Formats: sequence, C-alpha cells, structure tokens
Amino acid sequence: MSSAQAGIFGYQENIRSNLELFPQWLSVLERNVKENVPEGQCETRQLDQCHVKNWLSFLQSVRKLPAMQQVHKVNAFANQQEYILDIDNYGVDDYWATPKEFLYNNGDCEDYAIIKMLSLKMLGFDMHKIRLVILQDTNLRVPHAVLAIEAQNDVLIMDNQIEEVVSHKYILHYVPVYALNENQWWMFLPQ
Repeated sequence: MSSAQAGIFGYQENIRSNLELFPQWLSVLERNVKENVPEGQCETRQLDQCHVKNWLSFLQSVRKLPAMQQVHKVNAFANQQEYILDIDNYGVDDYWATPKEFLYNNGDCEDYAIIKMLSLKMLGFDMHKIRLVILQDTNLRVPHAVLAIEAQNDVLIMDNQIEEVVSHKYILHYVPVYALNENQWWMFLPQ
C-alpha cells in the first residue's frame, strides 16, 4: 500500500510499510535495545566507559526544555562527535551504528542521524513525524544521511554538515532517495 504526496526537499513521497527491505536499519534498532544500558564506573577520565551514561544524563538535562530547544540541543550534542568513515572505523563500506557504538567510536552521517532520532524518541517525540533520510548531496556528489522532523508546520533538517537546524526548503543541493523510521519508509520521485 502506498500513497503519494508532496514532501521533503520538494519531492513526491511514496509511503511504504515493509521495513524488511532494510535489514541494516532493523539491526540497528534491535541492537540499540540490547545495548542501551549505562555501563560501569565513571570515576576516571582515562579510558572513559561512561558514554551511554553521559548521553542519558544529557537527555535528562534537556527533558524539561521546550521541544524546539530540545531539537537544537540534541543536534549540537550529536554534531560534536568526530566524523569517521565506516571503512576506517569498522573495516566495511557501510555500517549503521547504534548510539552506543557511535558514542564510543564516532561515525559517519547516518550514525549522527540515528543518535539524533533515538535521542528524540527517548525525549518523547512522536516517531511518526521523524525520519532518517538517505539522499544524494549534489554539491559534494556523495551519498549522505540527515534526520528530518516535522515541526512548526515545516520539515526541519538535523544535519551533521550544518550547525543549525534548518527548514528543508532552504537546502537545494539534496536529492532524497529514501527515508525511514520505525514504522514505515518513503521512496522519493521528482514532482
């Protein structure tokens, strides 16, 4: 079953429900549930084993802020991690990291988007309004991933390449390929 509507970056969206086409996405969601536990003692800075504990503490510190402030803080929190290619990090061309793996090892664009998505989920955001978007960056001529969130009658983009959270209307060099969340996925076609 699919329906088409105008959407992100001005492209037609075809909504689908079969997430089994994305085993890497399903794997990261499953691994996240298993790994999302604070670990160990945090008395020393050397060989810090408290990344998840620090992340959960950060989320708790922003929980009572207005929703848009939470979005901006989550974006800034994730974007402070170091960018590293999967081939250098894991020895494979494409690996989707859980937040724990990302916090320990840093990561690439979809890893930033994943931790942002799961942070917003833990803060109570409606996951039907949030999507991880796989796209083509026509300026850099490379695949890229961002997080899109429907808010304030707009679709806002959380991007590790852009410091601020911005409307999709202002980003002209991204061509969406597909998007997904925990419930469904989207295919994109030009209008």
